[in-house]
Amino acid sequence: MAAAGVFLFGLVGASAPNRNTLRAPISWLRLPAMSGALSEVATCVAIVLSCVGTLLLLNAHNQGWRPDPRTLFRVGAFAVLLVADLTPIGSSDTASYAAYGRIAALGGDPYVTTPAQLGGVYAHLVSDAWRNTPSVYGPVATWWQAVAAFVGGDRPWLTVWALMLANAAAFLGTGYLLIRVAADPVRAALVWSANPLLIGVLVGGGHLDTVVAMFAVSAVHLARQARRWHADLAVGALVGLVCAVKISAALVGIGLVWPLLRGGAWQRAVRVAGASVLTLTILYALYGLHALAPLTAASHMVSKPSLWAVFEYFATALAGPGGAAASVSILWPALMLWLAVVLHRHVPTEAPAIVTVPFVLAFAWILTTPWSMPWYAGLACALATLLCELRLTQMLVAATAVLGLLHNSGGHGW
Repeated sequence: MAAAGVFLFGLVGASAPNRNTLRAPISWLRLPAMSGALSEVATCVAIVLSCVGTLLLLNAHNQGWRPDPRTLFRVGAFAVLLVADLTPIGSSDTASYAAYGRIAALGGDPYVTTPAQLGGVYAHLVSDAWRNTPSVYGPVATWWQAVAAFVGGDRPWLTVWALMLANAAAFLGTGYLLIRVAADPVRAALVWSANPLLIGVLVGGGHLDTVVAMFAVSAVHLARQARRWHADLAVGALVGLVCAVKISAALVGIGLVWPLLRGGAWQRAVRVAGASVLTLTILYALYGLHALAPLTAASHMVSKPSLWAVFEYFATALAGPGGAAASVSILWPALMLWLAVVLHRHVPTEAPAIVTVPFVLAFAWILTTPWSMPWYAGLACALATLLCELRLTQMLVAATAVLGLLHNSGGHGW
């Protein structure tokens, strides 16, 4: 079932690319284009098969199945390289990445210049929803995108391909680290490296959340081993780097600092938090405070379909747009913290808090944030590999699949 799910993801990537990146295909294997209805069905089946296959594999492992984790890693690597060489599916984010990278590569400021102002073939690929929006990603993400655009030049298909390959390398690098450091390498491989659902929605979509997971896992692992002051500074620097990819990764920093504060390790907490803030400040200072401005507008966005969209609809009727936006902004963080506490009650008692707290925060975030996409689960899945808890992992896989079905574009956009 898992293999069939990956095959269908690859089939959609080869024959029904996203309607924006369709104009710049990177696939060497281009099949006749699917209709929108057919590609939606194929993607839905791929998500369901991948989800059920992953759940059954995890259950088999829980009952005693012990394959070689290196074999699982190799199988996953084959699937990753397959989808990375196909046109991105699931969203047009890679087109936006390419445009922001092209702006930076030409010496522009992607936090001021929009893809529409860039013009040309790159702007032509960006979806209408983001064409007039400056970059909402951090400086590290911008440099990542700029390197790909430098390689691609005036060929957006090459820039997108470079982004896909770099994303695949980050995914595999994270997977290799996880099977080396996780208490259960087989489970780590099943949850990350050989997880067909993640390969389809995260790698197949070419999303930056893979880079977020890479830095986050490195920070959490180093924090588990940290015994001296310079290790705490290194952890803080990694947290600053991951926040400079996507600011939502600040949850990782909070999850690392909170257990230190509760345990009375004030000096360690100050070192980690101070190094994080200093690193992030330096990185953003290279562009200026205006680089934070696009985040303000993005923080009020509500994804559709979602329960928050329903709430916003009725709240707007009662309190107006301003009141509805304020209500959502107040309620969702409170709901996230409450859900994180509930989830934390189900983590193994022997698991270190420096792992469990970031995990439950990342898990609660994807369930409660007003703007949630299936690839956002990459962070929680990466952290889940460091825990030996089956039920929460199964819930996380199921939640990722539900988000995937809700936001299934079928490769043709909404």
